[in-house]
Amino acid sequence: MKVASPLRFGVMARRCAMVIVALLCVVAAIPGTARADNPIVQTIYTADPAPLVHNGRVYLYTGHDEDGSTWFTMKEWRVWSSADMVNWTDHGSPMSVATFSWASADAWAGQAVYRNGKFYWYVPVKDRASGQMAIGVGVSTSPTGPFTDAIGRPLVRNGEIDPSVFIDDDGQAYLYWGNPNLWYVKLNADMISYSGSPTQIPLTTAGFGTRTGDSNRPTLYEEGPWVYKRNGLYYNVFAARCCSEFVAYSTAPGPTGPWTYRGTVMPTQGSSFTNHPGVIDYKGGSYFFYHNGALPGGGGFTRSVAVEKFTYNADGSIPTISMTTAGAPQVGTVNPYARQEAETIAWASGVETEPAGEGGMNVGWIENGDHIKVKGVAFGSGATSFSARVASATSGGRMELRLDGANGTLVGTCTVPGTGGWQAWTTVTCPVNGATGTRDLYFRYTGGSGYLFNVDWWQFTGGSSGNDASPQ
Repeated sequence: MKVASPLRFGVMARRCAMVIVALLCVVAAIPGTARADNPIVQTIYTADPAPLVHNGRVYLYTGHDEDGSTWFTMKEWRVWSSADMVNWTDHGSPMSVATFSWASADAWAGQAVYRNGKFYWYVPVKDRASGQMAIGVGVSTSPTGPFTDAIGRPLVRNGEIDPSVFIDDDGQAYLYWGNPNLWYVKLNADMISYSGSPTQIPLTTAGFGTRTGDSNRPTLYEEGPWVYKRNGLYYNVFAARCCSEFVAYSTAPGPTGPWTYRGTVMPTQGSSFTNHPGVIDYKGGSYFFYHNGALPGGGGFTRSVAVEKFTYNADGSIPTISMTTAGAPQVGTVNPYARQEAETIAWASGVETEPAGEGGMNVGWIENGDHIKVKGVAFGSGATSFSARVASATSGGRMELRLDGANGTLVGTCTVPGTGGWQAWTTVTCPVNGATGTRDLYFRYTGGSGYLFNVDWWQFTGGSSGNDASPQ
């Protein structure tokens, strides 16, 4: 998301009420530069986080708000992953509205789950034939895709949105969704069909809190359910009372209720008038994902995903969580002596990402003064050299390797030549001096005007590192 920069290459009706609120938010909000490590993605606008823990990594499935949106203009979904909760690898877009031949628009909030060697991604899209919102299912053998349409038609269709899927200990899977109502259906073991008929969950004030001032919506439940089980208790965390939304939750002794309202998880905060929860446990900690409008140009239709670490109370209740710019603490370190993807980022300024000709993604749209932060890099006894895979259709530029800040200690500079194309890759190497211990690594890019070069991956040599929290 390079604000105000050109590319180098040539719901429902009830949501309309949000527009007025959103416009007021835009007028009132004065976007500033976000600090520290929240939001966790800065290269594009992201929304509706859905985290999944698989094989020691967190995979984060999000929507993508298009730049400059004045509505929920969303054409694709995106995937990110992390092993340390601060450095996130961009895996691009493995699924879009076009994945579903029967869909016409609206790549809105979904959730992915793993079962029987496959990943199933449940998403709401507009059904072309009926004009209604419907739930589709994407499937892949990889958490990062690509995903294909699992059944070639909607799984369910009743004009409502925001699917959440939960697999109970007995193997029974449940699909929940809804705005303005809340529904569930029991999924079959194949995860792409269901038994019985969709059932509407009674929205009682005892179950979902009391909303005042709207006789049509007597409870606080709005949308975005996130259902899970912890220590025998079932949780339903949801976006509450539009607009602006806060996040609340209810609990139950079983997956279908009866639900009891438990209170606020995250109060109304930030410059987005919607919110969307995602909750996981990972490496001994509990994490709450949400979205806000904290990035430059952000707001109700240009949102950004963020995360906070929290601890459940002794009785299993969720504490009140506030948005921060610090985000979650790092779990582990990054091994610089293993090849690391350039799109593994704790914080980025100015750059974007794109599919790379050699596979995966690369960092691009690099201009003079842009930088990337990789947090907690374990250099150990010290690195002696640095290599990177680069490409440039212009005259290239320089990669400055700095510690602990974009203008921090300079430990090496690599010159990137023109290679004859943005995907004409070569490897450059330069000496390094002074990179020891565990430090935050900054890549600061310098050169002339315009776009300078692309970076696919990087790697140091010389010392030894302990824990590797990054992908190989």
